[in-house]
Amino acid sequence: MRSIRPLLTASGLAAAIALTATACGPGDSDADSKPSASASAKGGASAPSGLADALKKHGAVLDKWKDGGWKNWDKGTWLREAKDFVNPVIDGLWKPDRMKSAKDPQKTMAAGDATGGTGASDPEPAPVRAVQEKLPYHQYAAPVGKVFFDSPEGAMVCSGTVVKDPAHPGRSNMVWTAGHCVHQGGSGGWYRNIAFVPSYNDQGKSAAALNNATPQQIAPYGVYWADWASTSNEWINDGGPTGGTGAPYDYAVLHVKPENGTTSLEETVGSALSVNFSAPQAKTVGAMGAWGYPAAPPYDGLQMFTCVDRPGQLSIGPGTPAMYRIGCTMTGGSSGGGWFMNGPDGKAQLVSNTSIGPVTSGWLAGPQLGAGAKALFDAMSAKYGGR
Repeated sequence: MRSIRPLLTASGLAAAIALTATACGPGDSDADSKPSASASAKGGASAPSGLADALKKHGAVLDKWKDGGWKNWDKGTWLREAKDFVNPVIDGLWKPDRMKSAKDPQKTMAAGDATGGTGASDPEPAPVRAVQEKLPYHQYAAPVGKVFFDSPEGAMVCSGTVVKDPAHPGRSNMVWTAGHCVHQGGSGGWYRNIAFVPSYNDQGKSAAALNNATPQQIAPYGVYWADWASTSNEWINDGGPTGGTGAPYDYAVLHVKPENGTTSLEETVGSALSVNFSAPQAKTVGAMGAWGYPAAPPYDGLQMFTCVDRPGQLSIGPGTPAMYRIGCTMTGGSSGGGWFMNGPDGKAQLVSNTSIGPVTSGWLAGPQLGAGAKALFDAMSAKYGGR
């Protein structure tokens, strides 16, 4: 097991990385209070210009797509190139029961041969027990939520984080997640019906308590459909069921559309985190924490959890960058959830996202974000941030 230099107790590490929201929402700590869903609404986001033409180019008709044509996963017409992303809003598709039934992408969490055969890996970390985030989530981890999407295997779920858009300070509509939460990788294409729900199940209620749940209980801020998504070319070309050589590049950025068409996601939830693309070496980081909604047993995907540990590094093969690795008992469903550390100003910043982990759980690994990730992010901000 990797030895951990004494620095802070587990609870001290967790306290050292806080995702506290800004003063937005109900304004009190009453556990029964609800966020102010300024984008609660009525209908979905409008489709980007040219979407119908983009679908038609690949043999699909927008109205038929919305009526269920998206369920056709013909490999010959599955859109896979970066420029081919389309995601028409299907109003009312992500209802509470459908969200609750979404499965975790287990295959992408099976870290199979990620053994660090190059000798550049640190020893496997000791498991760190995931701890449920304090309630209500919107007061303690407002930027964190769930990413829903449809795959050939059915409705799926990951985790994601609202991140700051440098081109639109205070008004970001950008969400960070994993590449495998938006695109299947080398064997497939873009997933469909991709949407983000911040502060999912804000009160952390059990499955029994959520029987016949209202949309407000499940999605207190509403549902935000992605009108564009970007992931790395390395993931598109080389990503595989166990991560593959695309795992060190397993990151993605969504641009989402506010349901009311005016208030940004950042303004609505009251918080967003900056992204650190300096890829600090694991050995220089005192504490790194992962947040997400684990859905594979023993978890059920309804509650938000966090793990905080001192990171090590994991090498999955020659010629690929090392990944961060921490001890953590979270399972599939936490995929795409942000990894955070404190910046020089003491505020939490996103430095990675959950990508892979062993089938038996115990640790998680995430990509180091460097120049390639920054270029992807900057291009998204410049081209789509103003939509």
